[in-house]
Order: sequence, then structure tokens, then C-alpha cells
Amino acid sequence: MELKTPLYNTHLMEQGKIVPFAGYLLPVQYPTGVIKEHMAVREKCGLFDVSHMGEILLKGPDALDNLNFILSNDYTVMNPGQARYSPMLNENGGIVDDLIVYKVNDETYFIVVNASNKDKDFNWIQDHLRGNVEAVDLSSDIAQLALQGPLAESILLKITEADMLPEKYYSCNFNGVAAGIRCIISKTGYTGENGFELYCAAEDGEKLWKALRVAGGNDLIPCGLGARDTLRLEAAMPLYGHEMSDNITPFEAKLKTFVKMNKEDFIGKAALLQKGKPARRRCGLKVTGRGIIREHTDLYVEGKKVGVTTSGTHAPYLGVPIAMALIDNEYTELGTQVEADVRGRKVPAEVIALPFYKKSK
Repeated sequence: MELKTPLYNTHLMEQGKIVPFAGYLLPVQYPTGVIKEHMAVREKCGLFDVSHMGEILLKGPDALDNLNFILSNDYTVMNPGQARYSPMLNENGGIVDDLIVYKVNDETYFIVVNASNKDKDFNWIQDHLRGNVEAVDLSSDIAQLALQGPLAESILLKITEADMLPEKYYSCNFNGVAAGIRCIISKTGYTGENGFELYCAAEDGEKLWKALRVAGGNDLIPCGLGARDTLRLEAAMPLYGHEMSDNITPFEAKLKTFVKMNKEDFIGKAALLQKGKPARRRCGLKVTGRGIIREHTDLYVEGKKVGVTTSGTHAPYLGVPIAMALIDNEYTELGTQVEADVRGRKVPAEVIALPFYKKSK
């Protein structure tokens, strides 16, 4: 049976179309529709309920040692309030999940994991702990809202003070207050836009949502899962179960930046060394023919299968169909022409650079 986030009744009041997702009942869209929600985030501002995401507290004298062993990124040099992204690998070098770690202090780290994997991730972390450290699942106690778009900061400043906002991307204020509500204010997001993610007590979630809706006025609309997916795809942000999986390595997923092979050891390092240079990698595709290429579509060059798509849609802001794919190395050069087999019909596409969309500064 699906769970409800602390904002479930708010979504009903906002006339959200509720669907089951990652074990929760969540709005896929509101009466405005996915395209208008997508464009609001690109041009003004959108508000998402992402309370289905998981939150884990890792604490103890050996917390840092465990982070560096369980995750492929390096957390050794990090300031309190700073956030850092990382894949979490299995022993074969595949991706268990990707997550964000915030440093609270030298012995305490706040970890945010994907909704569909939160129980799996917590168990994985728990099973690989060593020394004096403890993992605590905080997920059910927290509501998380994402305020995303060019106007996010000006809207948030209507319900908080300027010194409450973190200055740098991928940093947070653990002692934030917005609309009189204690919350973590994080300068992060999954849309390719400027914005914030706010973590508060579950019982304060509805109040914070309503305060932001009032502050945003006509410049802010609620957004659902549909727009969240089209936005992250335009920004070429990978999604677990699509561009990442237990059988896809971070090198194949084009996440090499977040794998520090010079660390002494981490889960999956030996396997990555043994595998050597990957034979395929994540690429961007622009459809040059007629049609939309969805996930799990085979790609061909002169009749030879050279890859498979991992995500695909019509990009609302860019106005063209796009896709991400895992493609054999010899066919990943920009400009390479491929054909997608869409239910027996060949749809031409071209390999292009990622990300598809990048916000103007």
C-alpha cells in the first residue's frame, strides 16, 4: 500500500492528479499541465513536494571514514554546511544509487537519497558500517520542498531574511527559519535552474508550502512529477533506474568527476580498475526525424545495434525531442547519425553534447 507525504491533503486541495510513485501517492501534474509547469520553472518559479526522498543521519567518530569507504567521492576536505554529490557503488562497480551528503560537523553528516531506493540505501549503508558510527533513518520525520526557478530567491526572501540563505551552490544553512518555521535551507535542485530545497519537520510541511504559495503569488505554481522529469532530462541530470543502475558503472554514466580513484579504497574501486576503460558511455541525442524516442529504445548505425536509450521525451523549453542513451564508444562522436527503432519504425537522431539545456548566468 502506497504511503502519503505530509502534503498529501495539500495536493488534493491544489487539484493535483495523484499517481503511485516510488511507494508514495504523489501528484504527476496539476490542472496547469506538465508543459506550463516546466516553463514556469525555466522562466519564473515552481514548487515541488519531494518529501518522498530519504534522509539519513550518519554520526560518530568514524563517520568520515565510512563515507569515504561507502561512497566513490572524497569527503575528507569539506566545510560544515557544504554539500557534495556521489554515486554509491556495489562490489562490481555498478551504481547502488546516487546521493547528496551535507556536512553538519566533523562527526555528523546529513545524507539525502532517492525515494525509490531509500530503504535499500539505508540497509546498504547499515550493512557496510565499520567502527564507531551510527546511521539513523530520518525520512518519516521530514518534509522536503523544492523551490526552483529564476525567481526562487526573491520569493524565498519574502518569508525569510537574507542571512538565512546559503551563498554558494551546493551549500546549506542548517539553522534556517522561513515563515517562522525551522528548516534546513539548501541551495540545490534537480531542474537545472537556480533554486532551493527546504527540509522541515513533517508536521510543518503544509504550513511552509502555503507560505511559499502566498509569497510567490502569480509568479509561482505547484509542479508535479511530470515536470520534474522533463526538467531534469533537459538539464541532462541522470536518474536511477535509467542512466544509472546496479549494472551501469559511473564511468559509463559519465560521472567520472565524482569517482576519486586516488582514494585508498572504496566499495567498487577494485572492480572499476579491473574493468578498465568502459566500452560505452552516456550521450545526448536530438531527434532529427519525426517522432519521440522513449527509454529502452535500441539504436542502430547502418543496421548494427550500437546502443540503447535510457530516457527520452519532447523537451518543452527547447522545443525538440531529446534522449539520453548508452552508446558504444566508437559511435559517441558529436554529429554521429543513429536510427532509433521505435516500434518497428526507424527514427533518425544525432549525437549532441550534454547538457541539452544550461541556464544563462
